[in-house]
Amino acid sequence: MSDTPGAGSDVDDAAAGSGDASDAPDVSDRPPIEPTYSGHDDRPHLSQIQRQQTPYTESQVIMSTVKVVAPFALTFGLFVTFHGADSPGGGFQGGAIAAAVVLMIAFAFGIDATREWFTNVVVVGLAVGGVLVFGGIGLVGLVDGGTFLEYARLPIPHPVKYGMEGVEILGIAPIVAGVLVGLFFLLAAGFDDRDGAGTETEIADATTDDATTEDDR
Repeated sequence: MSDTPGAGSDVDDAAAGSGDASDAPDVSDRPPIEPTYSGHDDRPHLSQIQRQQTPYTESQVIMSTVKVVAPFALTFGLFVTFHGADSPGGGFQGGAIAAAVVLMIAFAFGIDATREWFTNVVVVGLAVGGVLVFGGIGLVGLVDGGTFLEYARLPIPHPVKYGMEGVEILGIAPIVAGVLVGLFFLLAAGFDDRDGAGTETEIADATTDDATTEDDR
């Protein structure tokens, strides 16, 4: 039986194959990926940067609904803001509703696409501008010998009415809207709580290098 043609070559091929299998790296020996960021249990094979860069999936139903609802929601937010001085509502409620419109658009059309037109300059401008208006109106009373936010000392007709509306519309509402939208974008960007993780650029470069190494293997 040993003289059968091809039998010896088959044995050699089997031995060579077993040798190649023994040389292959054992996947079970690799250390497990530590869950150091939120969402790890859902997508453990992705790093934090890769998870944040997962392609956005459009939904025609959600997009169409937001296109219809957003104008009415923003109008309602402005109504609540403008009528807050003498009716239920105010700058806090109106600013929160306006911020919710931006969040709704971001969920429907993607956060990155929303940040292209609602940039950090706009977010910071709303918050800082509101603080300046609020502080400016409040300091007028102090300069005139009164107290902070003493509307009666404003040099305008109907100072109490217009002073309060100015604080609500131009001060508090932009501050609330800017802070809420800014916090949303900050949370959407994600965090890395690993010690010495480095900047996002460094993490992204390291992730790319790891992916390249895995492909080469």
